[in-house]
Amino acid sequence: MSAQRKERAEEVLSEERGSVEDEDFEEAVKEAASAAPARRKLIMPQQQVIINIPEVVEDFLRNVLRRAGLTRTLKVFEAEWTDRLLRETPTTAAGVSFIPDALTHRQLLQSKLDTVRGETDTLRREVLAAGETMVRMQRERDFHRLQYRRVAEDKNKLMEDLKQMKKHLESYEQVLRQLDDKYQKTLRQKMLISLEKDRIQNASEPRLKQEKLQMKKQRSIRRSAGTDNSPAKSPVKRHPQDSEFPFCSRHENPHPALVNPAKCKTPSSFSLSCSIRAHKLPISSIDLHPRKQLLASASDDRSWRLWALPAIGEKVGQMVMTGEDHSDWLSGCSFHPDGTKLATTSGDTTVRLWDFSLGRCVLILSGHSQPTWGCSFHSCGHFLASCSADRTTKLWDLNSQRCRLTLRRHTASINSVLFLPSSNLLLTCSADKTLALWDARLGLCTTILRGHRHPCNHAAFSVASDIMASCDTCGTINLWDIRKPASAVASVDAGPQGANQVAFSPSGKMLAVASSDGLVRLVEVDSCAVTSLSGHGQSVQSVTFDHTGETVMSAGSDGLVNVWS
Repeated sequence: MSAQRKERAEEVLSEERGSVEDEDFEEAVKEAASAAPARRKLIMPQQQVIINIPEVVEDFLRNVLRRAGLTRTLKVFEAEWTDRLLRETPTTAAGVSFIPDALTHRQLLQSKLDTVRGETDTLRREVLAAGETMVRMQRERDFHRLQYRRVAEDKNKLMEDLKQMKKHLESYEQVLRQLDDKYQKTLRQKMLISLEKDRIQNASEPRLKQEKLQMKKQRSIRRSAGTDNSPAKSPVKRHPQDSEFPFCSRHENPHPALVNPAKCKTPSSFSLSCSIRAHKLPISSIDLHPRKQLLASASDDRSWRLWALPAIGEKVGQMVMTGEDHSDWLSGCSFHPDGTKLATTSGDTTVRLWDFSLGRCVLILSGHSQPTWGCSFHSCGHFLASCSADRTTKLWDLNSQRCRLTLRRHTASINSVLFLPSSNLLLTCSADKTLALWDARLGLCTTILRGHRHPCNHAAFSVASDIMASCDTCGTINLWDIRKPASAVASVDAGPQGANQVAFSPSGKMLAVASSDGLVRLVEVDSCAVTSLSGHGQSVQSVTFDHTGETVMSAGSDGLVNVWS
């Protein structure tokens, strides 16, 4: 019964609401019709914008229906009211019709909502893409982090290995030093033994010859004593240890087997093969060992050094020995013919003789009053000639250790002195622009050579011919024939800067010139053609060939010894 009563009550309530809705709707329509002219008066036909209109009848009706909960009536009212307004609302001259505020605001909000939704979808897609990118980057980050950890572990392992290797190397450094010292000592001993061997071999031959001569003299004396009863003449008084000059017919090449004229190199084929930092200060002179590939260098640092020249393919030379006993710079050096000794000249006015087997100076020759510029051994090895700025040349007897002769002829400093190989002739050149040939046995000047216009620096003989060369301070090189010394047979201009030294090749076909402009010039003796070799940073002071003529050694003020082959 209660359920039926409830249904009956709901039907009655709905009928009442329907009657109320119909009555309210008619009243609302009337009120809206009466208020429509007033609202049309507020419309400005000139303005084409939607103005903010206060609450009107339709808004009032909507609010009433909404408060009463009459939703169906509200929907029907909005539909009919909107259609009516669209039919009755006039349009302006521009064709613009006015739409109620609620609909306009709804459309604006709907468009904004659509825009926001679109932007939301776009942002959602971008967020998803960013999330995927972030995930990928996180994976890459994890990968690179693992790689970094591996690299860091490898680095730490390598650092530990490096520390262990350093400790291992430090433990062997002392052993390496000891081995290097032993190697240097062994190398020096080997070199000294070979030099001593050569000295003994060279010393035994003259001794045997001297013994034979003494035996012949004794026999002849006995024969003369048996046949002649007249008293013997007393010999001329001399120093008991004075040496005799040997008999020399003509000069000859000391290394004829090493020179092959058919295979002589051309000047253009020489190139720099090795550079040795021999001294820190300028090098004034170099000289090659008479038999071995050893080079002696004299420097302004008051020392001389003996170098083992590098073999073919090697780039570094080794120092074998050094000597320091002069009190001033060294100006020249010269090997003894047997290769066991070295003579040096210096600014301290002395000439010193060094013995390689003893490793020290064994003889000091004092007699010059000014710096000595150069020295040269006689081919027999018993005599040494030295020249000086005091305008004299002295001839020293190494057996009696005294000055046998003092040669005076030049009027200025004597810059070089040289014995002709296997001869008793001595050649000197001077700053007085002349050269002089001397007979060393008699101490007489046999020839004066004139032809230079500037002070002469150096002169050299060719062991393969009768040609000699001289150079001066302006780079002029004169070639002379010893048999016709009246005038130079040829002249080569290597200037404008000075030429400091000249040296003939063993074949005599090429002449090397040490120039002050830092170049080594090679002159072909026959054609006088000049080729230049550049490799020194400063002036070249000394130059020489090896025993075969296939290598040129040069030294300069930059302290370098360059080897050209």
